[in-house]
Amino acid sequence: MSVDESKRIIAEKGVKHLAFIMDGNGRWAKKRGLSRSLGHKAGVEAMRRILDYMFELGVEHVTVYAFSTENWKRSKDEVEALMKLFSLQMRSAKKDLDEHRSRLVFLGDKSAFSPSMRKRMIELEEYSKDNPRTVNIAMNYGARAEILRAVNALIEKGEGNVTEEKFSSMLYTSLSPDPDMIIRTAGEKRLSNYLLWQAAYSELYFTDTLWPDMQNSDVDAALEEFARRVRRFGAVV
Repeated sequence: MSVDESKRIIAEKGVKHLAFIMDGNGRWAKKRGLSRSLGHKAGVEAMRRILDYMFELGVEHVTVYAFSTENWKRSKDEVEALMKLFSLQMRSAKKDLDEHRSRLVFLGDKSAFSPSMRKRMIELEEYSKDNPRTVNIAMNYGARAEILRAVNALIEKGEGNVTEEKFSSMLYTSLSPDPDMIIRTAGEKRLSNYLLWQAAYSELYFTDTLWPDMQNSDVDAALEEFARRVRRFGAVV
């Protein structure tokens, strides 16, 4: 499918938000006899490539699952390598934010990161807050924790009658609409504690492609599948 065809689907189907579960970095590295850290580095390169394509297609909101609350359980060496990789990418992020006119939002609890990393995350969010497009990066994120956080925030505010709109406004993703489609790579077919509230009516798409191998054509295939589906948003037909 051509780029123009993908753009047509985005426009005609009103696709505003695509979310990704970037799975398979470790398996990609293992297949090549490489370290997991090199797999994650290749995964970051794939993320940059796919984000470029998202904005070329006209998608206004993109969310990627970079580091879950469960990922802290990985080996110390792997976690340290990931933190170094994240820090390196954040140091050069302003150029990309300016180029794509995108607003960066970190989804998750920042308190678990080092003071310098937290400071940089907050600086980047403030720097890009007026840009029209949104890139959400889920880091130290878990959907159950997000939901509990929203509930407790509403309790603290003394809300007696909670609506879906009020609840959604307390979520990390309050600046973005719910995802039209969630795409997961590497063959796993589950959400893994990702955007559970927001995914209520999202289309789910699973591909065997490992994340570092993800290409524009894989996104085109997902959009082609999206165009074939009939979205009922809970209606009985």
